[in-house]
Amino acid sequence: MQVVPIMADLFAEGKQPEVLFWVGCAGSFDQRAQMVTKAFVKILNKVGVSFAILGPEESCTGDPARRSGNEFLFQMQAAMNIEVLNMYEVKRIVTTCPHCFNTLKNEYPELGGNYEVIHHTTFLQELINDGKLKLKEGGDFKGKRISYHDSCYLGRANEIYEAPRKVLELLDAELVEMKRCRTKGLCCGAGGAQMFKEEEDGTLRVNQERTKDVIESKADYIAVACPFCSTMLGDGIKEKEKQEEIKVLDIAEMLEKLM
Repeated sequence: MQVVPIMADLFAEGKQPEVLFWVGCAGSFDQRAQMVTKAFVKILNKVGVSFAILGPEESCTGDPARRSGNEFLFQMQAAMNIEVLNMYEVKRIVTTCPHCFNTLKNEYPELGGNYEVIHHTTFLQELINDGKLKLKEGGDFKGKRISYHDSCYLGRANEIYEAPRKVLELLDAELVEMKRCRTKGLCCGAGGAQMFKEEEDGTLRVNQERTKDVIESKADYIAVACPFCSTMLGDGIKEKEKQEEIKVLDIAEMLEKLM
């Protein structure tokens, strides 16, 4: 049983955790993303990071509302979250979702929410650099080919390219790049609230196009750092009936396997 402290309980005891783990809607309710949440919590507990979650007090950041044009709903959701975060005097937030990361980091300050917001890949790199997170050699990835898919909101929107790759370099595997990567990376097809609506008319879905890059890379594993990317690439690979050959895993899941 993993210990997951609740912010309200710690606050009542006069304690302040080192970081607030913002779980996000996907990490809370989507079965696939819940596996990433659990893996990340295991890592935090294993290395002894003082953390807490908001639990029932956490609401959607409002990212899907703003991206789909409902600015009023975004402002309402953001205001509620900022009130809760400021009440608990939160200073540092870590999240496994680039959409939550981008919204909390870049869009909440104009509404009075000023925090140090870190994506979990950057946080994991910090733990490794500080010598807190140590990996055992070998394991599932020894000698395998791994390709990293750049999330739009992590890569082009926030220019975080190196941290995920630095973490993956510690795995005993061969890192291979897809032909469209880094600043020229291709979207998984879920951004801009596309995750929640039917696609427009066309001949090919974006995730089908990106799946072509995945297959061409000849990777055994596709490393991701976003719950939306995980879903879209997973669906694309299943559609091509390649799910036995190519596994899609979040970087936190990969590290947790080797701890």
